[in-house]
Amino acid sequence: MRYDRDRHGRDHRYLNVTPSAKAMGKARERIRELTARKRNFVPIPQLIGEVNRFLNGWGGYFRHGYPRQQFDTLNGSVVERLRNHLKRRSQRRYRLPADRTFTAHLVKDLGLRLL
Repeated sequence: MRYDRDRHGRDHRYLNVTPSAKAMGKARERIRELTARKRNFVPIPQLIGEVNRFLNGWGGYFRHGYPRQQFDTLNGSVVERLRNHLKRRSQRRYRLPADRTFTAHLVKDLGLRLL
């Protein structure tokens, strides 16, 4: 928490609440634990549910203030970890539907809820 100037640089100050670098690191570490190699046996819907539950709680705690930049960074980390997790689950390549990007597939087809 800290007091910052407003976006236009005026002297009006507001209380800005954003996740610290330490909190972001712990969140990324938790995502790494949820998508680790030793969890390849977990069914995808269950895994996505666990990630959603973590993101919902973490996002609710840090939603006050202006955390959009940190949320976007964490969303990118989550998508990247899930992409790598799905690729290494089997010896066969994970195939996306023909008309979807990986993020759209995760969100619309598999039910991932990003921050």
